[in-house]
Parts: sequence; structure tokens; C-alpha cells
Amino acid sequence: MVAPGFVFGLVLSLLLRAHASADVGFRFASYIDNYMVLQKEPAGAVIWGYGVSGATVTVTLCRDQEAIMKKVTSVKVHSNSWMVVLDPVKPGGPYEVMAQQTVGRKNFTLRVHDVLFGDVWLCSGQSNMQMTVSQAQQELEDLAKVDLQWSKPTSENLGHGNFTYMSAVCWLFGRYLHDTLQYPVGLLSSSWGGTPIEAWSSGRSLKACGVPRFMPSDLETGPSEYSVLWNAMIHPLCNMTLKGVIWYQGESNMNFNRDLYNCTFPALIEDWRQTFHSGSQGQTERLFPFGFVQLSSYLSGATPDDGFPQIRWHQTADFGYVPNPRMPNTFMAVAMDLCDRNSPFGSIHPRDKQTVAYRLHLGARAVAYGEKLIFQGPLPQKIELLGDKGMLNLTYSQPIQVQRHDKIFEISCCSDHQCKWLPAPMETFSTQTLALNVKSCHDTLVAVRYAWTTWPCEYKQCPLYQPTSTLPAPPFTAFITNPIPGYCGKVAK
Repeated sequence: MVAPGFVFGLVLSLLLRAHASADVGFRFASYIDNYMVLQKEPAGAVIWGYGVSGATVTVTLCRDQEAIMKKVTSVKVHSNSWMVVLDPVKPGGPYEVMAQQTVGRKNFTLRVHDVLFGDVWLCSGQSNMQMTVSQAQQELEDLAKVDLQWSKPTSENLGHGNFTYMSAVCWLFGRYLHDTLQYPVGLLSSSWGGTPIEAWSSGRSLKACGVPRFMPSDLETGPSEYSVLWNAMIHPLCNMTLKGVIWYQGESNMNFNRDLYNCTFPALIEDWRQTFHSGSQGQTERLFPFGFVQLSSYLSGATPDDGFPQIRWHQTADFGYVPNPRMPNTFMAVAMDLCDRNSPFGSIHPRDKQTVAYRLHLGARAVAYGEKLIFQGPLPQKIELLGDKGMLNLTYSQPIQVQRHDKIFEISCCSDHQCKWLPAPMETFSTQTLALNVKSCHDTLVAVRYAWTTWPCEYKQCPLYQPTSTLPAPPFTAFITNPIPGYCGKVAK
């Protein structure tokens, strides 16, 4: 048994290759290589590749030169591909995977060594989880190229701050998980900066959300063609058995199809889940855990009503929390308090990825591994208007710690079908309740919202946190269920 450790690969498609299997001979799929991590029990790992049509392929799993498992299959006639599903294997290693192709009396053998079994996580998104790739125009079965094969972590392949090689969020998330699990964790980074969610979505999911058939004109930092990155960078991985996915994206949809993000993001999750489940012969869980980072802060100079707070809300399918009925088995890392005014990469790229990864790993431990722990900040479970006292009382689902008294709460005050947002100062608070002063509204009080701005607070200085976990309360917006007479029914946008 090797000492617990984890390895990773950066998975990047660089060229369009429509008929990848036509002249490759006998080989493994491009991401199957030395030092890889395969998904451990209870799932079975998928091993696949290409060969001569009709040939027999025997896949053998070896440990200390002893064969402990064999699987036999044949190369499909039309696709020239072959695939086997290994029996579930406990975490650990190293193992050798050997594939032998038999054509008549001729045998051809492939080997990969130092293979570990553990949990495999795919990390994807845009520049905050970035790697550089090129475009493709159709769904590829295999990756056209892998930029960095499975590797042990070193200072060189972890990158030097220029969006080169391994994603910091991905790496740190895996390290936190490994420290908890104490068995191998495999990480695959497949991301590209400046890209909208439409580039990562299949045509099926875009159609389901009614995404208009026009292309963005102002997204120049990354490929924006619909489904281009799904085709080249996600679909080629779908035969792999995964434990889960983490995702960091949304900035590029701030001004593009923003109002559809509450559909396109849940649809992407559902479509990826279905595709990986089918591609892995049912070995990847149908509702595998999917974690994501809620957008941080950005010095845009825009008004409080710009796209960032709306994208944050849409990232939760407009629930404000996850998991929720539209996004089951998901988890979220709130990052709005991790702002970085002096980031050399621009404030849209805050450097504290360690806290982001830590908060993500808490969600993974709760949702993916079933630990009983606090993994999200407090949200109000009851909102009550005390009109006679000019107060709005919020009761939270868990303890709160009021760290500051900033004017971060706002109320929607309506009159004659016109609404405006007004500050609502915090008046009093206790362990799980908070009272807002709403006397500034002399008309109909319709809604309340929290942290509804691009830059809600300074670094780790938002007003509300969970006291023991120090997780920030996420932003929210909510209607008042008992408004005073004269409710006009229109909420300020």
C-alpha cells in the first residue's frame, strides 16, 4: 500500500480531429496514462481505447506482477473503440493496467503503471479555474491532445501565477479532500478563461432553455461559440468514472443571456450528469455531486443593480441556497467576501483561492461524503413585518454572528406601481434573529434583499457569518409575505 497521495492531470483539447480513431491503431484513450487515478469502489472504473475492428482485447489489472482481475471485450466494428468496466477496487495502489489486443495470431500489448484508485473529480469553468485550449466544432469521442498527462504535484506543474497548468481551486480542493479522506484523489482540470456557460453546454441543454440562436459579440477573451468547449473538452471525458465535479464560472454571463442563467446552469448540471452516467456504463452516479463557486466581487464601477448579484442568485436557480429542488445533490462556496482590490490579475480574479477551496471541500464532505457538518452560511427561514413597530424581523435557520452594521440590507418600497430600494439599517439582533428598521418606507413594503451588489463588503468583513464555521451568509432576495395594505405587486429590479 502506497502512502496516501494524489495526482492530477490537465486535460486540454487543442485541435479538431473529427475521426480520431481512423488511423490510431491500438491505444488507450488519451487521458489513460501512468500515474492516473481511477475511481474507487463502489463504482467500477472504465478502461477504454481504440483498436482494430473485430479484434479481441483483454484488460488485466496487476498488483506486484500478479494478475488480480481480467476483462475481455472486442473492438467495435464502426467506431474502432473498445471498453471494459473493472470490478470495484478499494482505494490505494499502485497497480498496473495492461491491455492486450489479439488479431489472428498477433498480440499487441499496452501498459500503464503506478495507477492508484481513489476519488476522481473534474474541475471546470472559466478564468478563475482556467487553462488554455483551442476550439473544436463537433462532439469528440476522445481528446485531441492532453497538455499535461497525469502527474504528481510539483512546483513546476502547479504553475507560476500566469494561468499556467494546474488550477489553484482544483488543486487546493483536492488537497483538502485528501487530508480528510486519507486516500488518493485524482483531479482533472478542463477550463478556459472568458467563456460563457453556453460554450460548455450541449445543444440539448441550450435548446431546453430556449437560448436564442445568436452569438455573443463582446466576448473576446475566450471561445464563445455554443457547445464548442462541451464538444472538445467535456464530452471526450464522458466514459470516465467520476466521483463529482466542481465548477467556477459565470462572470462571462453577466451581460450575456444573464436572465437565462437560472435555467442554463441547472440544465448543464443535469445534462453532464446524464452524459457521464451513460458514458461510464452507469458507473458514474446519475446524480453525482456537483459543487460550484458563487461569484466573488468585482470593481466594475457599475450600479448596485448590475449583473453580478443577479448571476449569483441565478447560480442557485433563484433559491438562494443549494441543494434545492431544481439542483439536487449540489453544494456552493460563497465567495462574495473574498474580494481582492489589488489583484495583479484584476479584481475579477481574487487571489484567495485557498478559502474558496476550503469552503468547497466542506460542501463536498457534506453532500458527497455524508458528513454531518455546517457547509453553508445562514439564511432567513422566516421574515415577518411588524408594521406597527416599523420593523422587519428575520429569523435565521442557524446561529448568526453580526460582525458589522453596514447598510447591506435593502427593502423594496412601492407606491403607485413604482418601486425603489431603500437602505434598511440593522436595529437589534440575537442568536438567530435580526430586526431591520424599515420606517424609511412610507408606502408598501414588498421585498427585502441582502448583499445585492457587486462589491458587498471588504475582505472577510461582511456583516453576517455563521459563528462556528465562519461561513458568510449568502446573498438573498425575498418577497414579504405579509405586506401592509396597498401591496402593489411590483418589485424593484
